[in-house]
Amino acid sequence: MKTLVSTMALVVAALAAPAAIAAPAAPATAATATPADVDAWLAQADKAYAEQTVTSGRAEWVYETYITDDTAQITADAGATMSKLQVAQAKQAAEFAKVPGLSPETLRKLTMIRTQITSPAPSTPGAAEEFSALQARIQGLYGKGHGTLRGQPINGSDIEEAMATDRNPDELKEMWLSWHDSVGTPMKADYVRMVDIANAGARELGYADTGALWRANYDMSPDQFAALTEKVWAQVRPLYQQLHCYVRGKLNARYGDAVQPRKGPIRADLLGNMWAQEWGGIYDLVAPQGAGDIGYDLTSLLKDKGYDPLKMVKTGEGFYTSLGFQPLPATFWQRSQFTKPRDREVVCHASAWDLDNVDDLRVKMCIKVDASDFVTIHHELGHNFYQRAYNQQPSRWYMEGANDGFHEAIGDTMALSITPDYLVKLGLLDPARVPGPDKDIGLLLRQAMDKVAFLPFGLLIDRWRWGVFSGEIAPANYEKAWNDMRLSYQGVVPPGPRGADAFDPGAKYHVPAGVPYTRYFLARILQFQFYEAACKEAGWKGPLHRCSFYGNPKVGAKLDAMLKMGASKPWPDALEVFTGTREMSGGAMLRYFAPLSAWLKKQNAGQDCGW
Repeated sequence: MKTLVSTMALVVAALAAPAAIAAPAAPATAATATPADVDAWLAQADKAYAEQTVTSGRAEWVYETYITDDTAQITADAGATMSKLQVAQAKQAAEFAKVPGLSPETLRKLTMIRTQITSPAPSTPGAAEEFSALQARIQGLYGKGHGTLRGQPINGSDIEEAMATDRNPDELKEMWLSWHDSVGTPMKADYVRMVDIANAGARELGYADTGALWRANYDMSPDQFAALTEKVWAQVRPLYQQLHCYVRGKLNARYGDAVQPRKGPIRADLLGNMWAQEWGGIYDLVAPQGAGDIGYDLTSLLKDKGYDPLKMVKTGEGFYTSLGFQPLPATFWQRSQFTKPRDREVVCHASAWDLDNVDDLRVKMCIKVDASDFVTIHHELGHNFYQRAYNQQPSRWYMEGANDGFHEAIGDTMALSITPDYLVKLGLLDPARVPGPDKDIGLLLRQAMDKVAFLPFGLLIDRWRWGVFSGEIAPANYEKAWNDMRLSYQGVVPPGPRGADAFDPGAKYHVPAGVPYTRYFLARILQFQFYEAACKEAGWKGPLHRCSFYGNPKVGAKLDAMLKMGASKPWPDALEVFTGTREMSGGAMLRYFAPLSAWLKKQNAGQDCGW
């Protein structure tokens, strides 16, 4: 109870703070506040926000590691308190942003406060409650959603698993259509209303619409950010087109013209994933003869060497300490969840946590001894080492990634480093069994089926929502615009007709949940820039995709310099510290996949690779 009272006191103080600055009975306005008033308010707001992140984080941790009705209520209460605090601060920040004479740093903080809220509600009485009820309803539709397989009900996670292994095109079509019809279609009307409410809230915060609010969080104008992402996509699009062309040919050879024609788009349900966002599930269908086998199986290596979940995490930590980072604190090993408890329900989805904004770092996983979780551990620890690196920043708003793509990209960079050379240094792989150059295409194609295949999907989720938020895409055209965009960017089509009443975007979690998605596109691009920069610093001379910078403290020192910055400077500043350039670019990804690109062009010779 003391914690609750203390937290509420902080919230009340934060809400009252503007009044103390300007007038005793009302929030401060641009007409009455001075730059000094704004800076004083920011200091108070920062403290309140920092302390509430600790309270909310602990409540969420308890819930996710011990799921009961009571812990669900505790985390919901803490979340509601955080939401109220953020909304109040965002509205005051919007007003203070009009004050003349503010410093660039002050203006940047005011922007950060406003753009933390991805689904703002306006001050209209009842609007926030209506939005919350609508979102709860459509997220419930998603969470309880199901499709059918051979006429029998099947839930979403089981569909995901089945679509990666099922090779019956009729069954794939059934799962795809039934999922999209049962999950997406019923939520369309609620989503339309949510767009209206969020747009009204975004306008109160000083933005044209919710899409503009999302794009304002990148140290440039919303239009400049949209143009930047489109420019980067144009760089990597030719590689994607070559991959698409090759995979389409393999699917045609497997299923025939009646299921997958040799020309045009690919049927979305044939790509091993419910949303055709990553294609690794069908690697067995496209693996080149001879080169498809990379020569070793990491899962088998881990098991043969007696690895258990704890040793896997210790190995991941060892990657970072080999670069010069300090070991994780003792509390990490005492408080993390590494395996699924037998006595209670938990959330097994892997995540990394910083519970006190200092060094109470943890991971939450249900680790299995396999290659996938070995990679995931290296990724998640990237978040933890990033969190600790920026914990000396003077503002809680600066204790984040340089932009929302950076945090994911750091972990992915380390995961790219799990190369044969690294496995040899760990003693997992016998040097005599290191795959030769003849296996490079297999190594690269496996990576490309996830990394490259994802790129257009990573863009179009938000491209579609930006159009919806701006009004360019009207509700009557939601489905048509979605399918047109998927065709344009991905070159995929639904396995059956989709009527105007369908709402296929809703069948992707991030849409009903209101989670921006462009961050994942940014992470896919940035990880290759980071990886190439690390390999150059390490003096690597071989093919880029074989590089390991394990054990190189020079790389670690340079990386640490970027991580320590957090979000304290515009992201191009942070990018420059580590890579030497301020430009986000797809060039590093193209260089990484250059051998595969040349091979794909030979395989696709004479084919019409458009759609």
